[in-house]
Amino acid sequence: MDIHEILTYLPHRYPFLLIDRVVEIVPGERLLAYKNVTYNEPFFQGHFPSRPVMPGVLILEAMAQATGLLALKTDAWQRKENSIYYFVGIDKVRFRKPVEPGDQLMLEAILKRVVRGIGKFSCTARVGDDVVASGELMCAEREVE
Repeated sequence: MDIHEILTYLPHRYPFLLIDRVVEIVPGERLLAYKNVTYNEPFFQGHFPSRPVMPGVLILEAMAQATGLLALKTDAWQRKENSIYYFVGIDKVRFRKPVEPGDQLMLEAILKRVVRGIGKFSCTARVGDDVVASGELMCAEREVE
């Protein structure tokens, strides 16, 4: 999926869209995507000016966006015009290494199960061969008024 197709699935826009491309997707199973991390990211001005590091919460958000793309390409969820896909929970999250400008953040989301409209995913973020973050994320699509 290129950026144009990603924009049709995710409501996020600059500066909060954190996926640049999907390189592999098996609907109902797994997704592999990436975010090119550049020095121009707005959060680097304050986190931290002397040693820029991508905030962990944004790494989690990037993983959540990856789960959204996987879910919305999976038959278990039927994408509706009046719904939003929400990040609803996290477990077993670990941050192992910092993500810095110039890194390519590879995001892997694996669908573990769907129960009552809530999906549980195993997610991993890597830079090169190094795991920088991992965790289990739960997400759900809900109708909005």
